[in-house]
This record gives sequence, structure tokens and C-alpha cells, in this order.
Amino acid sequence: MSNNIIHYDFKSGLPLEIEIVDIRELYKQAKESLTSLHRADFYHIIWFEEGFPTHNLDFKPIDIKPNSLLFLPKGIVHSFDAEVPFKAKAILFTDAFFGQQADDIQFLRQRLLFNDLFEVAHLQLTTPDPYASIWKLITEELAREKDSNQAIIVKNLLSSFLLYAERAFKSQAKKELQPSQDLQLVLRFRDLLEVNFKTHKLVSYYAQHCYVTEKKLNAATSRILGKTPKQLIDERVLLEAKRLLAYSKETVKEISFSLGFEEPTNFIKYFKKHSKLRPVEFRVQLNAV
Repeated sequence: MSNNIIHYDFKSGLPLEIEIVDIRELYKQAKESLTSLHRADFYHIIWFEEGFPTHNLDFKPIDIKPNSLLFLPKGIVHSFDAEVPFKAKAILFTDAFFGQQADDIQFLRQRLLFNDLFEVAHLQLTTPDPYASIWKLITEELAREKDSNQAIIVKNLLSSFLLYAERAFKSQAKKELQPSQDLQLVLRFRDLLEVNFKTHKLVSYYAQHCYVTEKKLNAATSRILGKTPKQLIDERVLLEAKRLLAYSKETVKEISFSLGFEEPTNFIKYFKKHSKLRPVEFRVQLNAV
């Protein structure tokens, strides 16, 4: 199982930080990289057209069916199926492309499709339209020579694609995020947590940097997610610990220090408390699979 997680930045040199790729063609060039766990600092919309692969998302594999869309937020750890043949294409884009204005960032942050507060969005299509039509328009526009209107046109087309997909996804989603002050607070907390979980594990730190009381932060996360801030902090630390134990060759001691624990014994107690296994037992269990 030990295989360090690869980190990928967006492809440099493109007129806009958005690209449409054929996954099958990419397999010819970089199958080993695609089928190894990797983390990318950009968004994916993957359209699985044929085949029944398994897409690996950390420790939650998703069974894919033909004609389905998978929406991956930036920073997620994932890998493509190495064994099962399939046909797929993807739209890749960055915050820098989409977030040209403050309202754009707000739009993207509130999209249920890229908001992994509950689950990664996986949409089974009942018809290829309007998605195929918009995808075609984006492809054609990106093939044109860049002009002053291109970025706006592509962003508007992509926004329409996301809105159509979100409408369909809401009908099958277990929960729906409604715009509210609580949601905005939870999103701020989530963003802070992603950056600081290794060094700050106290709720008081996040409440202070969200400019609210701990009570208000607790109320917001409980209403939106049904969990306390402390539970969310522990879940994020535990996820990273499992990633490092599963996909790296670092020792338990090295992992404990990288996650901000002063002593390995503290990390071992913490991990066992939340997973019922010691770190070494977790690693052995994975390697036995």
C-alpha cells in the first residue's frame, strides 16, 4: 500500500487555466501517474462515457457506470482504475480561471457539486443533453484563438453546465445546502481547517479566526453538518493520518511530528481513540488487503 501521494499543479502555458482532456489519451502517456493516488490543486468534471471502473477517493471507492459525471473539488486525493477499461473525458479548471470576481468565488463555493461537506458529487445522466451541447461549445471556444471575450464566454458556459448538473444532482442528493449565514461560517471554518489542521487542533483557534464565539461556531456546524467543530477537526486529522499510514513509507514517529503532535505516544493514543486501532495495526491491516 505504501506509495507516496503525488501532487499535481495545473498545466502551465495555456491561454486560460481550463482544459478539456481525453482520459484514454492521457492513459497512453501517463497511466502510471493517473492510476496512482494523487492530489491536484484544481477542479475536475469527469464524464465517464463507457465502462464500469472503480474510481478511488481516499478510502471511499466509487463504482462508476456509463454516462455519469463525477465532480472532484480541488485538493481531493484520488486515482483512476488501473484494471478496468473505460472511456472518459474531463474538464479541468482552477480558481484563478473561474474566480475572476468575488461573486464568482461565491458562486463556486456554494455549488453543491464541488462542496464535499457531505459527499463527492456523482451524477448518473438520464440524457446527454444539455451537458453534451455545452461541453461541445466549451471545446469549440477553447479551440479558437484567444480574444477579450473568450474567458467570459467559457466561464458562462461552465456556469451553465454546473447549474444544470446541480439541478439534477439535488433530486438524488441526501442533503441540500441552502445559502445561509451558518453555511458561510461553516465554509470559512472548513477552509481554515484545511490549512491549519496540522498545527491547530483547538476549536478556540478557529472560532477566533472566524470572528465568532465557540458557541456560535458549534451551532453552525451542528445545524449544517450535524457535527461539532471538534469532531470535524478530529476527522480531518485522522484522514491525513490514514493517508500517510496507507500511502507513504514514513514511520509512525515521523507521521506524528508531521501532524503536529509533540510526542508519538500522544499520536498513537489519539489515533486509537478515533479509529479503535493503533497506527501500526491500521497499516498492517491495509497491507493485508
